[in-house]
Amino acid sequence: MLTGLGLSTAAESVYRAMLLHPEAGVAALADAIGDGEEEVRRALDELSELALVRASAENAGRLRVVSPDIGMEILMARRQAEIAAEQQRLEASRAAAAQLISEYAELRPATPHPGVEQLVGIDAVRDRLITLTRDLKAELMAFSPDSVLTEAAIASSRPLNEQLLGRGVRMRTVYLDSVRNSRPSIEHANWLAEQGGQVRTVAALPTRMLIVDRRTAVIPVSSDNTAAGAVVLTGQGMLTALCALFEATWAAAQPLAEATVRDPHGLTPQQSVALQLLADGHTDESVAKRLGVSARTARRIAGDLMERLEARSRFEAGVRAVRRGWLPLKP
Repeated sequence: MLTGLGLSTAAESVYRAMLLHPEAGVAALADAIGDGEEEVRRALDELSELALVRASAENAGRLRVVSPDIGMEILMARRQAEIAAEQQRLEASRAAAAQLISEYAELRPATPHPGVEQLVGIDAVRDRLITLTRDLKAELMAFSPDSVLTEAAIASSRPLNEQLLGRGVRMRTVYLDSVRNSRPSIEHANWLAEQGGQVRTVAALPTRMLIVDRRTAVIPVSSDNTAAGAVVLTGQGMLTALCALFEATWAAAQPLAEATVRDPHGLTPQQSVALQLLADGHTDESVAKRLGVSARTARRIAGDLMERLEARSRFEAGVRAVRRGWLPLKP
């Protein structure tokens, strides 16, 4: 079945019939697939829109079916373009969600708000996390925007991770793609997988976040200084939005054990996000922070992109990227 590539069942049936009977007309195709002529015509319109049938240059008024090797390449390229567009929409949703999270995180401690608890200082945050993990029953979801996982941090977290996984808790963590360059990070991910945990990576994350049993979320007040404090969110509407953000990010993330997938333009997710950030006017330092890499690496990524686009400036690179379809055309 080719429905996963955007082809309807009826169109696939007609396409297969045309491959077997390339000279058949509408009536003969309808007999071959056991369907009505009107349905066949609609299927032919769909196939024509997908460039799987074309007007014959030799026989005026007739359609010529495209061979499967070319046809499947057309369908897969189209599907990859749709996935790339969906990835860009997801990045826009992340930005909107990050703004929403930031608005809640900046609430003053004296401002009462249902479903929001303010934690001031690292000690208060640690005490609250101990309580939450002690009462954890079923599921833990986390965004961890660390560029690397230090061996000390890994060693200190293992006893709790082992305890939770031993209790049958489902643990899913999304890290930055940059951790793929860290041997301790890879080894920790493999250890988690052996214990039953799941780890994926994305190019950028909106914030650090912990969601406990889909009922409580903890996010830092400041992404630049996580020791400053955090907010604990329990409102149903906010938790629904944060869980949806996690699930969308998880679905688009890449399992750490798998190789990085490139888009139809040959860009890695990290390069794609970097290109969007540069086009939006972010500095190398800002891009580096979002990607969890050094400023030097961010400059190298920018340089590689400009070289591929044959651009002499970042502005020109943005223009060329839009023209080539690497970036969406902004209204």
